[in-house]
Amino acid sequence: MAATSLSSKHHSPSSSPTMLLGTRAFPMNNKTARGLIRCELSSSSVSALQQLKKSAIDRYTKERSSIVVIGLSIHTTPLEMREKLAIPVAEWPQAISELCALNHIEEAAVLSTCNRMEIYVLALSQHRGVREVTQWMSKRNGILVSDICHHWFLLYNKDATQHLFEVSAGLDSLVLGEGQILSQVKQVKEKLRNGFGMVIPGLFEKAITAGKRARAETGIASGAVSVSSAAVELALTKLPPGSSSSATMLVVGEGKMGKLVIKHLVAKAIQEEMIPSGVEIVYKPLDEMLACAGEANVIFTSTASETPLNVGSCVTESEGTQVYNVDDLKEVVAANKEDMARKAMEAQDIITEETKKFEAWRDSLQTVPTIKKLRRKTDRIRAASVEKFMSKYGKDMDKKTKEAVEDLTQAMVNKILHGPMKHLRCDDTENRPLPETLENMEALNRMFELELELLEEKIRAKMEQK
Repeated sequence: MAATSLSSKHHSPSSSPTMLLGTRAFPMNNKTARGLIRCELSSSSVSALQQLKKSAIDRYTKERSSIVVIGLSIHTTPLEMREKLAIPVAEWPQAISELCALNHIEEAAVLSTCNRMEIYVLALSQHRGVREVTQWMSKRNGILVSDICHHWFLLYNKDATQHLFEVSAGLDSLVLGEGQILSQVKQVKEKLRNGFGMVIPGLFEKAITAGKRARAETGIASGAVSVSSAAVELALTKLPPGSSSSATMLVVGEGKMGKLVIKHLVAKAIQEEMIPSGVEIVYKPLDEMLACAGEANVIFTSTASETPLNVGSCVTESEGTQVYNVDDLKEVVAANKEDMARKAMEAQDIITEETKKFEAWRDSLQTVPTIKKLRRKTDRIRAASVEKFMSKYGKDMDKKTKEAVEDLTQAMVNKILHGPMKHLRCDDTENRPLPETLENMEALNRMFELELELLEEKIRAKMEQK
């Protein structure tokens, strides 16, 4: 069956995943990194940081990082290229480490199977992040950047989120509603429970929720939607009640359709527990077809022959025999397709709802760095003031008095910060609209010049990484 997708965005669909997550700290080229490290080590670090704050690098302290997916799928990419791009399980850690070491990549996730290769990243610069990841893919797999770009699809932020949710729900698979991809997402997420950043792990966690809801609330994972599966469904409904478990099925033809019929028969038998001990498949040469037909309760013919092999028009006149052709299946197939289309639309509504929830959750994360920066800055000012006071008056103080000064100044800072912190919280303790909270965050960033705090934090992270 051809892949079905009801998404309104423009991208190429694909099939099932495997992934690993990871993070890194700071986006700079080597030249810039060396310059920043020197600034941190110099005696006039604050002055140097102020100069950097006015430079082009300042955009990284103000612009929000972007979720980006760079994907190549079975629908747009040749098998040979997909095989070269595939990342074996044993190489996941190294691949993620390399991705997170790229200058503009903070977090990363890799989904790689024979049907799809998708890389999700949290990038400080969309353009630079895509370029770095593409160059990494080219270098790692020996494929020209131009060839990768010819087959890829790119999605950003909300579109990238919606795409992953559709993948998890089975809307972007070769078989609509298939469940393997969801189990793979759940398996990998379980392995990467701790660490690896916040945004990308959160994205995949919410994707699992969307996939579960789509299947549970719409039934999209069940139902026949192809000619072969419809033929099996129709045949089983025409058998006398209770006879399906002992029926002998004959499939004439070993082409694609014949194999699909066998696949659906076996799946149905296992699903309905019609044959608890297993399914026996016996292959016979074509010259034994008539003998086999005489023993069969149901016969499926699916050959490319232009003339009838054993189902002539006279068969309909035979007593106890019923004949159904492709035209008889149209109603079954149409009914199933209509049902699946309805379920897909319902699943799309769920995905839209879950996408909005994820976006709101991601927006709420913006206040976390501001809270940390504000706390760190006030603690540093308090500590510097106490140290200056002690150097002048502390000589005549005993240990208990010095501790009292520490406690008093800490209590004063906590009381001063209580109001600002309260207006930055995005949890259940404060019933405040998110837009209002984000406005408060931006105001505090301006008033306390907290962008500089973020730059210093990134410098420290880069130094630790080096």
